[in-house]
Amino acid sequence: MGRLRDKLTGTAHPRAGVAPRPAEEVRAALLAAAGPDARFTVRQATPQDGGADLVAECVIPALDVTLRTRMRLDAGAHAVRVLEERWAPTAEGANRQYGRGPSDMVYRQWEVRKAADGSRQKVETFRFGTRDMRFPLQKAVLGAGWTWRGVLFRL
Repeated sequence: MGRLRDKLTGTAHPRAGVAPRPAEEVRAALLAAAGPDARFTVRQATPQDGGADLVAECVIPALDVTLRTRMRLDAGAHAVRVLEERWAPTAEGANRQYGRGPSDMVYRQWEVRKAADGSRQKVETFRFGTRDMRFPLQKAVLGAGWTWRGVLFRL
């Protein structure tokens, strides 16, 4: 049951033999995961963030999409508990839908342009996937010898 639960929650374990680093080093690595070219930010959590220590956010106004990853560091277990949330338009586009848990979504924006021969073609002008935010954070956690523990309900 453990492997199935790990798959459903998106839990990942560090490679064998990687010594766990101190919590402050993990926190610093997570804050640095959003480099200058990243489309997301990582910040200290506020009391409104539900017990999280750090929050990674990505807002895509053009597509009306918001992604948020709340993280709580558990130094005793050498694990970062992670709750991934997303708000995106429904298929009809009238409302926003809330989802949580690991989901590999790719958000795209298209534009119709004229080709050199005068025909019209659809061209992708924007692309962002949930993995683009999750993988740098996960890499920082796993590289520090900690477990990335996905949760579905509360940190």
